Amino acid sequence: MTEIKGAVVFVTGGSRGIGRAMVEELYVRGAAKVYATARDPRIVTHPDAVPVAPEVTDPASVATAAAQAQDVTILINNAGAMVGASFLDSPVDDTRQEFETTFYGPLLVTRAFVPVIERNGTGHILNVHSALSWLGGYGSCSASKAALWSQTNSLRLELRPRGIAVTGLHMAQVDTDMTAGFEVPKSTPGDIAALALDGIEEGAHEVLADDITRQVEAGLSGELSVLYPELAQ
Repeated sequence: MTEIKGAVVFVTGGSRGIGRAMVEELYVRGAAKVYATARDPRIVTHPDAVPVAPEVTDPASVATAAAQAQDVTILINNAGAMVGASFLDSPVDDTRQEFETTFYGPLLVTRAFVPVIERNGTGHILNVHSALSWLGGYGSCSASKAALWSQTNSLRLELRPRGIAVTGLHMAQVDTDMTAGFEVPKSTPGDIAALALDGIEEGAHEVLADDITRQVEAGLSGELSVLYPELAQ
């Protein structure tokens, strides 16, 4: 179990959407300090948050941020992209960019902060995934989220002996800038943040934050046509 009250937390992508909601909820639950990252630290709105401006795909920038935040006990890898590049029609560089942000970014940040968390005693890492971790059809977005899920599962095993727990957060559509063009039912960022932090405090390996995500995850054990009805036609 991980106590949020009194914890020092580093949240990537902490200036908007789910990240901003997590910063707010962390302070509601009594976190001692929250570092919130944004490319422009001036857009970090919480008055108590510590703005940080690392580029998560740049090892030197991430190392500088970790050197600044030597008191961290919980890391939340929330920063991501949603390019959704087609494997056949989009420039390959678009796919690479999505993997740089969604897969390699969290890896670089985790590698930088594991020694910090370890020195500060037992701690926790939360990686923000998606229902697309288990659902193809969205090009590079699906593939990069699936890769991040696999990374999280491996890190959970590697870090367990070192006293660091790892939680993966999965959800479908959330009412953020990233999904503004989608006219579908959406969760609120605040609801997702609350469920994610519940997962940290309960020591959950994974948090499935809505019914759609639970349905997609359950479909993995069935025929492919369950998840992809067009294959049955």
